[in-house]
Amino acid sequence: MRVMVAEDDAALSLFLKKALELEGHTVRAVADGASTVEGIQEDVPDLLVLDLGLPQMDGMDVLRALQDRVASMSILVLTGRSQLSNKIECLELGADDYLLKPFSMHELLARCKAIGRRRMGSAAGILQCAGVRMDRIQRTVSYQDEVLEFTSKEFLLLEYLLLQKGRAVSRRELLENVWQMSPDAGTNVVDVYVNYLRRKLGAVGASGLVQTMRGEGYGIAAKHNIGTPRFGAMSATTGYRAALEVA
Repeated sequence: MRVMVAEDDAALSLFLKKALELEGHTVRAVADGASTVEGIQEDVPDLLVLDLGLPQMDGMDVLRALQDRVASMSILVLTGRSQLSNKIECLELGADDYLLKPFSMHELLARCKAIGRRRMGSAAGILQCAGVRMDRIQRTVSYQDEVLEFTSKEFLLLEYLLLQKGRAVSRRELLENVWQMSPDAGTNVVDVYVNYLRRKLGAVGASGLVQTMRGEGYGIAAKHNIGTPRFGAMSATTGYRAALEVA
């Protein structure tokens, strides 16, 4: 993968760069938030390893500034901030993983490999259902040739649901596999992002793709026409209301 390391500690940055290069990655390093945003605007990497405590622009501000870019790259946050609220905010802003300092280099490399596997995917590179087409390599989504813009987390959520097409996926499972969070985390982030997906899909005429199975979770039916619920009656409004009731 092409990796950008955004870390202001020169010794740690060099250490990360060398370790990732030994794993076969192409690595460039930057030391502040402004350079991170500028570098990504010029050339989007496959993976951004992002320290939150950057000078000039905080890592959180970097994530906010990259909202229109996160769908085309993965982000591993590397930080000493251990509060759950910080982790949740990073994930909601599009980060794929969150690793606390001090950390094991073996764990960091393992997480980078896992991110790489998720990027490439072990299943087909193209996922399709009822006119919605996802290219998992190019990380694009379209409906009847109209391209949809998704954040990284929205893309991963839709990808997971498409991979599990034909069965209901629980909120706990989505927290664990899409957000890498404890299934017992007290957050409604799944409900919020399902609603984001529905709004964006509905705006191009693909409403009804992501459906609710009351009491069991969300899902995409194995075969159905857009707008024809198969997991129980649902509209864009009532479906979201039902989603809030999913255990």
